[in-house]
Amino acid sequence: MKTLRNIFVEIPIFTPVAHDLLEDEVSKQPSKKDNMITVKIYQANSNLFSGKCDRLDRDDSTVTKPRSSPMDLLFYNNEKKYINVCAPMVRYSKLPFRELVRGYDVDLAYTPMILAADFLNSQYARDSEFTTNDRDDPLIIQFAAHNGKDLADAAELVAPYVNGIDLNCGCPQRWAISEGIGAHLLSNPELVKDMIQQVKGRGLSIPCSIKIRIHSDLRETVELAKRAESMGLDFLAVHGRTRHQKSNATVNLDAIKLIKQSLNIPVIANGDIFSFQDAERVYAETGVNGVMSARGILQNPALFADYHTTPWECIERFVRISLAYGTNHFIFHHHLMYMFENVMSKAERKTFNILPSIPAILDHLEEHYGLVA
Repeated sequence: MKTLRNIFVEIPIFTPVAHDLLEDEVSKQPSKKDNMITVKIYQANSNLFSGKCDRLDRDDSTVTKPRSSPMDLLFYNNEKKYINVCAPMVRYSKLPFRELVRGYDVDLAYTPMILAADFLNSQYARDSEFTTNDRDDPLIIQFAAHNGKDLADAAELVAPYVNGIDLNCGCPQRWAISEGIGAHLLSNPELVKDMIQQVKGRGLSIPCSIKIRIHSDLRETVELAKRAESMGLDFLAVHGRTRHQKSNATVNLDAIKLIKQSLNIPVIANGDIFSFQDAERVYAETGVNGVMSARGILQNPALFADYHTTPWECIERFVRISLAYGTNHFIFHHHLMYMFENVMSKAERKTFNILPSIPAILDHLEEHYGLVA
């Protein structure tokens, strides 16, 4: 089993990729005027495991803080009726975006779906797919797997650096189905049960959850959820559509309500959360413990804070965070395309969406919106 260790290094705030500066694990010694920060880097053997970080204003930025438990939020939250959750989104729910939405009333965030086998066997996968820091809390890492050993091994490796392990049982993409992962698992409840049992058998101190879609026959969904619960599943997120339904199909809130009423563990609802009012409505109709947004929060990262469109200060903050973490052009550009979707005119979007580089994007935002990056 791979072991994790951490080191402390100082790196420039604005670096394209933090680990490019750390190939020899040499700690740089910059002065304060050089605009540097101290960052803790988690490493698996000699491989960078995580630790990209933007400017920290606190003196304790390098101190490892005890990770909070999602179960405290879901079970013992006396301040809110339900918690707000940023969904796992391939490419998009990475560290910079998670940091952004936590500033707008998101209580719990997920990583993108990560292939457990690749995570275990590939240095590149670990380096590129998972980054976190002490402020990225609470955090659920979502794995896709088709056997219990890969899932349990990956969970054991990453457990000290996250707040929970989630198994994706809902991805409807054709490639995922053909690989025996994602929504393919909906038709094999015994395998899901075994996978949860193997994770729980490792004695990890963090919760284990699954994210599912519903079946056409809801009795199958309830049976799957109950079998998972019998193996010690801690909570469940449910997308209220079947694997065959498109995103424009109406979310089945009655199905989510039935699942919630059938279980003794917390349930998070997912599907068509595009505003604070949508979140309130879904909670009122289902009684769930949490409400999760994906497409909605991409378009408006401040939706849970009751903003109807993405506020300009949110966009400014995203730009600063992304530059600090070294977000690549593709991800940076596409996040902004989503955020400006309901703000820019059609003509401006046509121009903005083909900008070829981050400097070109920054020039556009400076010229048209007064951005000071």
